[in-house]
Amino acid sequence: MGMLDGKVAIVTGAGNGVGRGEAVQLADHGAKVVVNDLGGSVTGEGSDKRAADDVVEVIIKRGGEAVANYDSVTEFEGAKNIIDTAIDSFGRLDVLVNNAGILRDKMMFTMTPEEFDSVVKVHMYGTFNTMHHASVYWRSESKEGRQPRASIVNTVSSAGLQGQASQSNYGAAKAGIAAMTIIASLELVRYGVRANCIGPGGFTRMVGVAMQDERRHVDLLQVLV
Repeated sequence: MGMLDGKVAIVTGAGNGVGRGEAVQLADHGAKVVVNDLGGSVTGEGSDKRAADDVVEVIIKRGGEAVANYDSVTEFEGAKNIIDTAIDSFGRLDVLVNNAGILRDKMMFTMTPEEFDSVVKVHMYGTFNTMHHASVYWRSESKEGRQPRASIVNTVSSAGLQGQASQSNYGAAKAGIAAMTIIASLELVRYGVRANCIGPGGFTRMVGVAMQDERRHVDLLQVLV
């Protein structure tokens, strides 16, 4: 018996890295998992269903249950479809893990409005979009007498909590997510929903790109100085 037997979880951005690990571990502990991933690059271009499909295959081979979802968290109706995928496939939703993200690192003086907006849209708007639709569902369940015991887990970063050169877009979004999570915990506790943040670490493809960019920006600063 797993500690999450009978629970249904969504993990956004679950095709690679931290999200992939979260989805597999949730399934290993008994949860039925919606593996959401658009399948885009680290910078947000393109799409590929294989990213989500591969994780679903891994979970099933390990004896778990999972379905794939390919919607973008940046789209309000797409986020609703992610929530609906859990309810339609497994009959309920208990856990929402917001992990989807991209990077477009630039120094403040070279970053374009589009590079700022695109990162904020995936991280902060994406987190709001899924939380909104999940909270509508949980509030309805509570009002119908089926009080949830549900959980939201949002992903933050030291870039937002402490600061990181070249990541004003990413850091601002992560700091915003931390604030939204505190507010969500205050608003949703009456409906049986907890909201917390985690700041995971690991050498993922996103971290690899960030480290390459950091080395490049250090070189640029040395030239400027």
